[in-house]
Amino acid sequence: MIISLLKRALMMSTPLLFGSIAEVIAERSGMMVTAIEGIFLMGAWGGFVGTYLTGSAFIGILAAILSGLVAAAVYGVVCIYLKQHQVVTGTAINVLAAGICTYLQRVLFGVPTAPLKISPLPEIAIPLLSQIPVIGPVFFRQNLLTYVVYLLIPASYFLLFKTSFGLTIRSTGENPEAVDVAGINVNAVRFFTVLLAGVMGGIAGAFYSVGYLGMFTTNIIGGRGWIAFAICFLGNWNPKGAVAGTVVFGLTEAIAIYMQSVGGGSYFPNELFIAMPYLLTIVLTVSRRNFNVPAKLGVAYSKEN
Repeated sequence: MIISLLKRALMMSTPLLFGSIAEVIAERSGMMVTAIEGIFLMGAWGGFVGTYLTGSAFIGILAAILSGLVAAAVYGVVCIYLKQHQVVTGTAINVLAAGICTYLQRVLFGVPTAPLKISPLPEIAIPLLSQIPVIGPVFFRQNLLTYVVYLLIPASYFLLFKTSFGLTIRSTGENPEAVDVAGINVNAVRFFTVLLAGVMGGIAGAFYSVGYLGMFTTNIIGGRGWIAFAICFLGNWNPKGAVAGTVVFGLTEAIAIYMQSVGGGSYFPNELFIAMPYLLTIVLTVSRRNFNVPAKLGVAYSKEN
């Protein structure tokens, strides 16, 4: 039971890691990507439709990336180049994404009497490593997207803290004037990080429709984009902190799913288990005292004459 719970916790952490690390990188540049919930949803829809129409999960994930990229590009253009408020714009895109996905789903498939299904990504057992007691079943019997996130964690830390481009990203969020003086286009750097968040957020959304459930509904994300957004804050804008926070949330969600599956609702309402990850978000946010907020987070940059 414990191995199964830990395995599910890691699986449920996968999309949150994609989303929270994407948010860390974007916010380090000064962009508060509040459209993350809508990007997740667009990715989930694009992934499902691409897989359902072609029968290929690979094409489905590409469609998810494209869908997330489009949503992120709209957000980036409006906030970076048109200088509009990041929170208001992100909220509008989240609402727009929900409407667009619902509309396009009905245009393509009508209102089916039974949910449309696809085959979710298969579990891949890594030879030898998957045979290690406890560690093997938990870490090395997962689907492809979970294995990708293993590489994403060190790669994101290396990018931000060990490369000159990572220094540029962090400087753009702290002192964009200095970056501009150095001859680097601040808005181009920020737009790049937003597009990267769109790619990673699209993959995160595809995890729910293509990698886990094998179906799409308009409430499939259920606020998990906002949880990834909160993990960025709670992780203090660092990939290491995002990993720690994501594991906690993934374990909480795995426990909630397990309790519902074994009939925990006979003792407590099922709604309590569903709400557990969100209650944890509130508790941790309130209990956190010190935040290393990027100095220009959420502030549009205009080049002085």
